[in-house]
Amino acid sequence: MSVDPDSDSKLPVKGVLLKGSCHCGAVKFTVRSSTPVPYQLCFCSICRKVGGVGGSINLGGYYETLNLDENSEEFISKYSPVLDRGTPEERIATSERNFCSKCSAMLWLHDPTWPDLVHPFASAIDSPLQVPKKLVCVKMVDKPEYVRLPDGAKEVYANYGQFSLEDWHKKNNLFVDYAE
Repeated sequence: MSVDPDSDSKLPVKGVLLKGSCHCGAVKFTVRSSTPVPYQLCFCSICRKVGGVGGSINLGGYYETLNLDENSEEFISKYSPVLDRGTPEERIATSERNFCSKCSAMLWLHDPTWPDLVHPFASAIDSPLQVPKKLVCVKMVDKPEYVRLPDGAKEVYANYGQFSLEDWHKKNNLFVDYAE
């Protein structure tokens, strides 16, 4: 549920507002999120190669609330990654990683399989984000030896953890249903 900006109504809106941008500033956006805590670091080959050597952290957002600043759209490029590269099962993923065509900063992931959701990269978010008490590191099976795990408390999984973004936030009482 979102509020019409032209309305005087003080109805609550779903999730918190996150503001984000690329490194060069050509792309600026906002998105509402009920799962805004950057707790899960992914080491899959896609996250490492498009997001950087240390992997990527994605947040959850509501696709219908993704808003781009004026002129930002012209600088957005998309990449659909190759899955199982070099094997007989090689195929193109349905998901699209959106990035700035000027500075290459990763912005968000969207997959038409889940059309209501968008997953902004935590690295693109300019709003302050809560530090999780414990980091969840996933896809360790894909992590090269030279990549070090961050310090601090963490859970480590060979593949994916036991909770979705939403379930983890709810389990930890961090899910933001409605905000003012």
